[in-house]
Amino acid sequence: MLFQLLLGLVGLYLVRIFLARKKSNLPLPPGPKPKPFVGNLDEMPAQGVPQWRHWLRHKELYGPISSITVFGQPIIILNEARLATEILDKRSAIYSARPEQPFMAMTGWDKTMATVENTHHYAKMRKALHQEIGTKRAFSRFDRMMEVEISRFLLRLLESPEEFRGHLKRESFSFILKMTYGYNVEPEGSDPFVDLAEKGVDQICQAMLPGTWLVDYVPILRYLPPWFPGAGFVRIAKEYRKHAAAFLDIPYMFVRQRMAQGDCTSSYMSNQLRESKPEPGSEEETVLKWSGVEFYLGGSDTVRLSTILSFFLAMSLNPEVQRKAQDEIDRVVGTSRLPGHEDRDSLPYINALVKEALRWHPALPTASPHMLIKDDTYKGYYFPKGSVFLPNIWAYAHDPDVYPNPMEFRPERFLSIDGSTPETDPSTFVFGFGRRACPGQVMTDFKVYLTIVRILVGFNITPKTGHATVDLENAFIPAILSHPKPFDVKITPRSPAHERLIRTAGANAPWERSHAEEFKRAMRSHSQMMATAEG
Repeated sequence: MLFQLLLGLVGLYLVRIFLARKKSNLPLPPGPKPKPFVGNLDEMPAQGVPQWRHWLRHKELYGPISSITVFGQPIIILNEARLATEILDKRSAIYSARPEQPFMAMTGWDKTMATVENTHHYAKMRKALHQEIGTKRAFSRFDRMMEVEISRFLLRLLESPEEFRGHLKRESFSFILKMTYGYNVEPEGSDPFVDLAEKGVDQICQAMLPGTWLVDYVPILRYLPPWFPGAGFVRIAKEYRKHAAAFLDIPYMFVRQRMAQGDCTSSYMSNQLRESKPEPGSEEETVLKWSGVEFYLGGSDTVRLSTILSFFLAMSLNPEVQRKAQDEIDRVVGTSRLPGHEDRDSLPYINALVKEALRWHPALPTASPHMLIKDDTYKGYYFPKGSVFLPNIWAYAHDPDVYPNPMEFRPERFLSIDGSTPETDPSTFVFGFGRRACPGQVMTDFKVYLTIVRILVGFNITPKTGHATVDLENAFIPAILSHPKPFDVKITPRSPAHERLIRTAGANAPWERSHAEEFKRAMRSHSQMMATAEG
């Protein structure tokens, strides 16, 4: 077995070297000298090291575009936004594939929009999502649902402000599960669907983490038996695969069962099923199931949740920004109602604050990799077919040539003050590039705005007495999906009048009956089906 493995590794390396034989006299972008056989494997970021900072070192050493090779695989690092725009946006027709990720395929999580290699499958999912949330008009029918969930969140924040992180996660799950599957979560305590979904997000982030799984660079390792020394990843992938199947099938089963019982609740999945009735096991059904998973992933624990947590941290550190924002809300909206989407055009400082929240610490500091589908050249460099491109989003958001003093939280940078030119809108890069850009940009942008403006109208956010100063260099989790590390802030209502406003809004948003028991029944049915299939 060991001999066959070594032989396979050598064969893979030789094949890659053969396929990568230069068809041009132009060089790859500069980078460290590769070692024989493994290339620059030691250049991959170690676990616990923020990838965005690791790759930013390349800019200092080699310039804004650099490269490494791993087992013959060229990897191009883009450390300036203009490069990502010129290459990944303007040439998106050939730069929108995803690289092969053997570990992701082993886990069953390989058909999300961030990972799917099949561009036909991707295009179908993207079209379905665009119809539901791709435009302001399409998304507007979910406005009331969002307002209800945010009102519940504000009431929870009022009653137990120290648990703001948990309240925000519950509100996020409640909204997106209702929107995607028509599911009502448990108002208190654990919820079976939330637990299933939260574990799924964590698995996807772990499976996607570059440099973690050797099998991604040596695909033949996927054939190792689970008992083989060093094959722990095979056992991990098997567990992930069971969970991926559950996350794919059970919510779909839940919606179909409720529709069969005459439930007319409008949701993404029920709307899709009313328009088409896919045959069990068909490609159409598979795409529909995965588009539901993607709809959920795009609205739950991604850009919006991380951005709001960063907002809480930023407000505690920047009281003058908070005061200016609240002054604008009071002047434009008053204190007799909560601001809504109709007020947005009249709140320029709030809009600037939203942009700064997206920029200050991007939720996805390094975007999902793109793969080139045919040979190309760019400004004196040669990119062979199959090259993988890593956009360093954090570097774009903290480029001092674009954003002076980038670690400062300063919304004014996006306003035209005394004739100054506003700095670059971060939405041009934080949502990705080309045909792989996030299809839920409209939804995320509006959710971030509405959450921020309604928090600011009702609460003051200040540092907690006696707590250490925040070290911004190390304040964020080094992961694909990066949140601020746990921190404490003091959250208090601005006045008795603001407290009454929040309580009134909460009273008008009562919780519906939970669907937890029905979901548990669907989970048991799925377990029985899987056990029968394995038997």
